Amino acid sequence: MSLRNVAIIAHVDHGKTTLVDQLFRQSGTFRDNQRVEERAMDSNDLEKERGITILAKPTSVDWTPPGSDESIRINIVDTPGHADFGGEVERILSMVDGVVLLVDSSEGAMPQTKFVTGKALALGLKPIVVVNKVDRADARIQEVLDEVFDLFVSLDANDEQLDFPVLYASGRNGYASTDMDAREGTLIPMFETIVNHVPAPKVEVEDVPFTFLVTLLDRDNFLGRILTGRVNSGTVKLNQAIHALDAAGNIVETGRASKIMSFRGLDRVPVEEAKAGDIISLAGLAVATVANTIADTSVTVPLQAQPIDPPTLSMRFAVNDSPMAGREGSKVTSRMIRDRLMREAESNVAVKVTESDDRDSFEVAGRGELQLGVLIETMRREGFELGISRPRVLFGEDEDGKKTEPYETVIIDVDEEYSGTVVEKMNLRKAEMTDMRPSGGGKTRITFSAPSRGMIGYHGEFLSDTRGTGIMNRLFERYGPHKGKIEGRKNGVLISNGAGEAQGYALGPLEERGILFVGHGEALYEGMIIGENAKTDDLEVNPMKAKQLTNFRASGGKDDAIRLTPPKKMTLEQAIAYIDDDEMVEVTPKSIRLRKRYLDPNERKRAARSKAA
Repeated sequence: MSLRNVAIIAHVDHGKTTLVDQLFRQSGTFRDNQRVEERAMDSNDLEKERGITILAKPTSVDWTPPGSDESIRINIVDTPGHADFGGEVERILSMVDGVVLLVDSSEGAMPQTKFVTGKALALGLKPIVVVNKVDRADARIQEVLDEVFDLFVSLDANDEQLDFPVLYASGRNGYASTDMDAREGTLIPMFETIVNHVPAPKVEVEDVPFTFLVTLLDRDNFLGRILTGRVNSGTVKLNQAIHALDAAGNIVETGRASKIMSFRGLDRVPVEEAKAGDIISLAGLAVATVANTIADTSVTVPLQAQPIDPPTLSMRFAVNDSPMAGREGSKVTSRMIRDRLMREAESNVAVKVTESDDRDSFEVAGRGELQLGVLIETMRREGFELGISRPRVLFGEDEDGKKTEPYETVIIDVDEEYSGTVVEKMNLRKAEMTDMRPSGGGKTRITFSAPSRGMIGYHGEFLSDTRGTGIMNRLFERYGPHKGKIEGRKNGVLISNGAGEAQGYALGPLEERGILFVGHGEALYEGMIIGENAKTDDLEVNPMKAKQLTNFRASGGKDDAIRLTPPKKMTLEQAIAYIDDDEMVEVTPKSIRLRKRYLDPNERKRAARSKAA
């Protein structure tokens, strides 16, 4: 059977996973009467809830060309579209021989498009460009194609890569065509283009030992560690003796291939053997991890793994030490947190974990707030309780020993009436505007080069400033000169001065002080943040004060029911972006609470004095 290995890459929400759904249906992977969820490749709960792809996942379809008896197996890797999960994309590109670049017919080439395409072109992969959503009312197909060509030129694509085939498609409606004006049909032109344009794997099978580079790591309750990647050379058979080599060529462990699985649609199917070029999952080793080479025992030289961009952001994950610790979660000890984080760092090459001196907290570095937020959300659903610090960027040094910091390319699409406000706010965050142009439909596209430090916590304010109509996309750009001090949150917070239950009688007057985060009857503790102060300083308040009951009826209607404004409830990402350096987010399976790092007011004053000194 002939074989093709291809990755589908695009910016977030440009329609990759929906297109894969249609490729499944039209290749016969699903029966006509089979009930399949939308975006079948988005398999875990967080992916379904957020509507984004978080994990890179291989799959395959068997397609038989019209008039032919022999089917062709197309291994497809669905990739994340968000820059925070770029580590997933960088690894899997070594598994494929070509890429399908999906571009929205209206939005065009966006930051993540540039990031992933640059990686693919540098590896010499041949691109197929698919202009998706051509049936949009605001489609600008020719301009988008020009943008893609300019992008390829700026990324130093060679002549062969610049001579890319183009398809015009609607993934949701299941058609693709070489004709720009087509608005119906099937995906047969896409299958044909992939088969004709993406080369079959150029690999050696005969008389060479088996080698395999691990690019994805998974766990199974019955099989243990499952290693996924592409067979580089030779053939592996069931129960064959194998060993794992690290990047330096040292033997990590020796074992047997107890299970070999190939991808068939959404399922992993056991097979007796796999040959060079196949994308497979392998079980039987307990220590081998991502970037290790799995090979026949005669092999001593490891395969070269693709280098991964370093993390740019870190957060402190600490044991939850609040007065309410242990009430809602089942995993609360530092040992449990350490084991879980080490497992994450092992399978996710974009995450780095460092243990603190006191052994009760861990510095977790990653690509961005979304990536670390997804990790925290996953852990809380597993029953963990954590204390999370404010994100901070990882600084570096240039050749002259001067301090450097990460910069991001920030592309903002906003209604023209709000563009002035956005530019003003970005200037306050030390961003430099590099481009500004109309993008159709009364919107303006503004491009900034901004220090990552200034962008922490800005997204919520941005949505408020643009009445929810603005779209912001960010991408790591480079390390550049340190920009100096950047003003953080302007408002102080309201802090509970004791423990107990919040009372409506006390919360009513406190509404005049600012915005409340808690409602009547919620459990509080000393040092917990219950709201945002309207002024710049922090204020300790008593939200537990209840009305003194007497035998006397109050005059003038003072006994009327207190009407409270519903409290502002933050999501996990909003809470992490909101807190200041001396604050933390308490995360449990049921609650997200804001608190001061030091709960005791005297300790807070001492810490403030020592910081000032």
